[in-house]
Amino acid sequence: MLLSVAICAVTCLAMILGVLFFPKLKFGKLVLDSYWLITLAGAIVLIACGQTDLKALGSALIADNAINPLKLLVLFLSMTVLSVYLDELGFFRYLAGVTLKRAKTGQMKLFLYLYVMVSVLTVFTSNDVIILSFTPFICYFAKHAKVDPIPYLAAEFVAANTWSMALVIGNPTNIYLATDYGIDFLSYAKVSILPTLAAGVVAFGCLLLLFHGKLRAPIEGEAEEVHPGDKLSIGIGLFHLGACTVLLAVGSYLGLEMWYISLAAVGSLFVSAGVIALVRRRKPKELAGCLRRAPYQLIPFILSMFVMVVTLSEKGVTSYLGELFGTDYAVFKYGAASFLTANLINNIPMSVFFAAILETLPAGTALPAVYATVVGSNLGAFLTPIGALAGIMWSSILHKHGLKFGYHDFLKIGVCVAIPALAAALGALSLVMLL
Repeated sequence: MLLSVAICAVTCLAMILGVLFFPKLKFGKLVLDSYWLITLAGAIVLIACGQTDLKALGSALIADNAINPLKLLVLFLSMTVLSVYLDELGFFRYLAGVTLKRAKTGQMKLFLYLYVMVSVLTVFTSNDVIILSFTPFICYFAKHAKVDPIPYLAAEFVAANTWSMALVIGNPTNIYLATDYGIDFLSYAKVSILPTLAAGVVAFGCLLLLFHGKLRAPIEGEAEEVHPGDKLSIGIGLFHLGACTVLLAVGSYLGLEMWYISLAAVGSLFVSAGVIALVRRRKPKELAGCLRRAPYQLIPFILSMFVMVVTLSEKGVTSYLGELFGTDYAVFKYGAASFLTANLINNIPMSVFFAAILETLPAGTALPAVYATVVGSNLGAFLTPIGALAGIMWSSILHKHGLKFGYHDFLKIGVCVAIPALAAALGALSLVMLL
């Protein structure tokens, strides 16, 4: 057991150092993210050292259950593609442009508009997609409008990683944890809405206190004039995203698994968009963009972390931690633990690891701990850049736009906003669990 724990610990530490100091690794002309390469190397070392039960690993990979990692990857990638398709058509940028243009009278109003818009879009799409779509736009807009971009970037990042708790599709960690415990779409929403609302309101209040001085400055420039792309294609994209969301909500009552619904939606979208391109005699560039931008790095990353979790579970580590944590004060205990652990090993591997711990709890006692872990996996994303893949991507985009935002700057906003938001969310969750 000690060797397995040591290999996993070294891998996680190396991943953190890689994200902080060597986020990209170059192999000739090939540039790859270090975080998944390091975790893949760790998984290979575990297997090579004979620490992983290959039979147990193989059984887990082909298991016909909802938490099969291959099914979850299909769900992750499919939901991302549905949102990226709209982004390829300029829908999110157009919506941002319209909203920001209406708030041109002052920064405070603009700040509120942006926070609300990102929050609403995140609920129905995905936090990662919103961050990838809006961050470059905010950088450009702030430069054009001659305002400090940091308050808006912070509002976007906090909103995306707070309101992603509302529905199960908002974050891959939600999907993994909810699916692991057999929580369907509607049951999840009934519990998560109040904690999300509490965290969202508190986070916005903290952001206002933090940036009220900067937001008093006038807007000297003009908002970017953005025109919508192909309206028919946008309509088809919105229809498929909306239909997929509705079917995910009722799928459990129809006996349909979430991965199947999302994959069918993507298949239908590609056929529809392909037919339109064929009729118009043009190349389906938006489909090519979806395939190019899909987060394929999640595949080796999640599978590698899955190898580690299977290994630690077989060695009895997760059972030990389950007994150590227990079920008393589960909301605050698991919420705080998952929040902090996400900032040690990233929220996706944390969720995979905590799911294995939750499975060791007595039947019928784990539900509060599951939702608390969901809260920690989302809000932990804006304590430090290590907390989530969204933070890693966000920091990379800022660097490309010439904005300096170091670990200390990230932590300052994280402490001022994430901790109060976590307390509010866990307090609201405790109330919901009592009802």
